[in-house]
Amino acid sequence: MPKGYWVSAYRTISDPEKLAAYNELAAPAVKAGGGRTIVRGGRVVAHDAGIAERTVLVEFDTFEQAVAAHESPAYQEALAALADGVERDFRIVEGTD
Repeated sequence: MPKGYWVSAYRTISDPEKLAAYNELAAPAVKAGGGRTIVRGGRVVAHDAGIAERTVLVEFDTFEQAVAAHESPAYQEALAALADGVERDFRIVEGTD
């Protein structure tokens, strides 16, 4: 069964305090939802229309699990804390195997 992934590419971080509050809430929410953070920050080389900003990749055992974790009350609380503190491209994608 294909795995599910959260892919977040941050365009701008306008409020680092909101991002820190989000991180405090999001980490346990992701773990409770079965997610494993594979990439969080670190070095980035951007190509084409990419922006060399913070990138996060979270792996789940299934696509459905990834969607359910995003919809969980715990993760929704993290999103409320983040609010307008960042501009990011967030996607939930299905793996190939």
